[in-house]
Amino acid sequence: MKIIDKEITSVDTPRVFVDYEILLGNIHLMHNFANKNNVKIRPHVKSHKSLDISRLQLKEGAMGFTAAKADEAAVFLNLPVSSITIAYPLIEKNKIQRVLSTSREYELEFNFIVDSSEGYELISSMCESMGISAGIFIKIDAGLMRCGLQPDNPDIVQIARKATVNNYIEFKGLLSHAGHAYKAKDVKEVENIALAELDLLSNVKNKLAESGIEVKEVSVGCTPTLLTGVNLAGVTEIRPGNYIFMDRLSWKLGLITPEQISLTVMATVISKNKNYFIIDAGSKVLSSDTGAHGSKILTGFGTAYPADEYLKDKKKMEIVALSEEHGFIKRPGYDLPVGSRIRIIPNHACTVVNLTDSLIVHKENKITESWRVHARGKVL
Repeated sequence: MKIIDKEITSVDTPRVFVDYEILLGNIHLMHNFANKNNVKIRPHVKSHKSLDISRLQLKEGAMGFTAAKADEAAVFLNLPVSSITIAYPLIEKNKIQRVLSTSREYELEFNFIVDSSEGYELISSMCESMGISAGIFIKIDAGLMRCGLQPDNPDIVQIARKATVNNYIEFKGLLSHAGHAYKAKDVKEVENIALAELDLLSNVKNKLAESGIEVKEVSVGCTPTLLTGVNLAGVTEIRPGNYIFMDRLSWKLGLITPEQISLTVMATVISKNKNYFIIDAGSKVLSSDTGAHGSKILTGFGTAYPADEYLKDKKKMEIVALSEEHGFIKRPGYDLPVGSRIRIIPNHACTVVNLTDSLIVHKENKITESWRVHARGKVL
């Protein structure tokens, strides 16, 4: 593994760093996978919240973006993008109105998701009253038990039937998120979840076809399931988010090597005692996330190394506790002086990005620029 030079380790800490070359490699990896499977890629911006990274994804061939919230989507409107899906069930009039007004102003296609008759009726009535068309995906629960209709729910056919005859609604198709893959124990379990999701969506699509309803799009989105490389027969688009960064969870699941992780956190040992090295990165930097969707395979809050010995197994350390401004690294079998720089692979990259104003980018072993996290804190 290449050693980062003194320019990088001398910055004030704590800071979030992105290795440009690894990031670009991760973008190539997922887009090549999409091309191999003849599917469109609609990346989820909630992972990076950055216009700079979005531009790289568009250059690589992204056909649009996925956003979690209405205000998050609004940040990306000035990019040359023609389609955005808000993969979150909006059930408040003011938010739907904002999205539809934006759609008209920017001549942009917006897709909503629904998983209830109430959600569909609200979006439908708002589209009609404003005279603006929108696309709708029906969200199917693939096993996460968060949002989405169960595959045998009769509301799926009823909503789809209404949407196909609505002058202001285009029924796009089916959408799912197999986020429970993050709870898996290994690659094989992740692959099984991916295959089960595809089978489930195929069954729902066939049920709609039997009712005379065409399903144009089948959209799946979860970085771990896509990293297994399963055949995406029947899928028309993918919505990965964290693939650009990767993180400790993807590594521990066996889906990637640590060399594929583009986002790390630089910290400093500010104190030490007989039990711990104390660093200047606490929960306000690393977050207290122990893995997306309740993963049980991680302990602690990150894997840490001396900055000049990054990824050397004998130098590996674990962050075992956090307070707001401090991290506790369990002391290994070697000592470090106060003032030492520490490089950390965080558990969950997406939450780390949302806690910082900027990402420090390094390329060819030199700091090249700073990318603003444009959509940070956009939760409405």
